[in-house]
Amino acid sequence: MKNFVLAGLLAGAMALPASAYTIIAPANPGGGWDQTARTMQTVLQEEGISPGTQVQNVPGAGGTIGLAQFAAQNSGKDDALIVGGYVMVGAILTNNSPVSLKDVTPIARLTGEYEAIVVPAASPIQNMGELVEKLKADPGAVSWAGGSAGGTDHIAVGLIAKAAGVDPTKINYIAYSGGGEALAAILGNQVTAGISSLGEFEAQVQAGTLRLLAVSSPERIEGVDAPTLKEAGVDVELQNWRMVAAGPNLSPEQKAKVTADVEKMVKSANWQEQLKTKGWMDTYLAGDEFDKQLEADTAATATVLKDIGLVK
Repeated sequence: MKNFVLAGLLAGAMALPASAYTIIAPANPGGGWDQTARTMQTVLQEEGISPGTQVQNVPGAGGTIGLAQFAAQNSGKDDALIVGGYVMVGAILTNNSPVSLKDVTPIARLTGEYEAIVVPAASPIQNMGELVEKLKADPGAVSWAGGSAGGTDHIAVGLIAKAAGVDPTKINYIAYSGGGEALAAILGNQVTAGISSLGEFEAQVQAGTLRLLAVSSPERIEGVDAPTLKEAGVDVELQNWRMVAAGPNLSPEQKAKVTADVEKMVKSANWQEQLKTKGWMDTYLAGDEFDKQLEADTAATATVLKDIGLVK
């Protein structure tokens, strides 16, 4: 009888589901990090990699509030993940955050997206040239809605101003902690223009409620009816990438386990289909290569933020 009970317990243990991840999206619902976290949740569940995966939103300060909380609460834990990216790199520098990506365990870069500049459909501004002329005439009179201060959107506006011969410290940039809030401000005609990743505006552009003026890609994007910034006479090219990290102080075995789960996710047909649907590029990079890329991007971002007056 004991043998039957033991066999049953062993069978039950073998049938236990994979560990359930909790993924922190360090921003309000509706933005790129939230979308990334929830897409990860969907694929991890549907592929059976982590059926019980949950997402929690911890917004504020370009992701640095969520990052600090995540780092403090998840030391040595291999069942917690946080989404971040280029925006967070800038926000850490701009906010002089005491916690950085060195205080967690970066796992992989996942996706990349280019920036899009939009205006409400009713705006008299018809193209990027007209927006730049208004910016040159009176930088403060052109208000921009975008993500957190020091993030990709803010950097892009500063670079656009600089390329147009305008003092980047004079720009009127209004930072929102979630894509949903920024979108509401643009659609409500509360600002002159909006800037964010292309995917965040795609539905409204297709619906005709927003006019797409330009994108920050090096070449025109297939299926997107808009010039690049360079085509529009603004010498700026910028990509917003997103990543996933685990808690600090993981053992090599724990890091390998998380990395294997993430790799299984990104190589699934399900994930690739999600990328196509959302217009995200597959920029998967893990291990030492990603660590080196992260270090290089952090140094380059510090230089850009100093150039446009956001960091001293």
